[in-house]
Amino acid sequence: MRTRFSLIAIIFTVLLSSCGQKAANDAGTSDITSDTTERKNVAQQYEVQSGKYIPADRYYTGKDTLYLTLIGHASLMFEYKGAVIHIDPYSKVADYTRLPKANVVLLTHEHGDHLDSLAISEVATGDTKFIMTKACREILGFGEVVGNNEIAALHPIDILAVPAYNMIHKRPDGEFYHPQGRGNGYLLNFDGLTVYVAGDTEDIPEMESLKEKNIDIAFLPKNLPYTMTDAMFVNAAKMCMPKYLYPYHMTEFDKKKIGDALSDTMISLIVKPMSNL
Repeated sequence: MRTRFSLIAIIFTVLLSSCGQKAANDAGTSDITSDTTERKNVAQQYEVQSGKYIPADRYYTGKDTLYLTLIGHASLMFEYKGAVIHIDPYSKVADYTRLPKANVVLLTHEHGDHLDSLAISEVATGDTKFIMTKACREILGFGEVVGNNEIAALHPIDILAVPAYNMIHKRPDGEFYHPQGRGNGYLLNFDGLTVYVAGDTEDIPEMESLKEKNIDIAFLPKNLPYTMTDAMFVNAAKMCMPKYLYPYHMTEFDKKKIGDALSDTMISLIVKPMSNL
């Protein structure tokens, strides 16, 4: 009998050891998490940094939890497997000294509410990777340029730059606020969970093809005269058809009106504050 219990104890110990080794291997695969920023603990293999200053929403990918923070205006932060991605950090909507440092910074275009040198300096480290448009690179003097329909693969996250532009709204001089081919939106794939960050855009035809990407989460802008009207916003949502939709880059939002317009879809509308100062 003692031999039987000893054998069971040995098998149980081996099983626990195997499970623990798999968790450690899974957590250590991120190429965008440097050794200096990865903080491991027994429970998760890394310390979650999101949610300490601004509440974060959580989405499970099937492999790990994506922590998503709408910081304000067009500024977002994602944390996945110990890696932190900041998108268009903007110092006028949050105190970036209280937010986690960035493993990656994505910039959609060169306007001052999207390319903010102060906010960038407050989240950057010597190891931070920068992905941006050509116009942003010309201003900053550093960073990797990714154009429309080009991919930046940062294991385990794939990033596809997609078009973002105006077709209707123009400046007084006749130039579009966001000319075609100049700015980016981004599709981020977190182990099968797909997030669409539209950037500054209208309801452009290219959004129709995004429905095939099975968008889980989308961020769409809605403010005039720079991006979309209510009708454009609703049309854009129905073209890309996300499961969860966050309006952003807005000054006002009629949740009831737009919610009613989307009532014939399965889209869940989530409205957050546009500033956390």
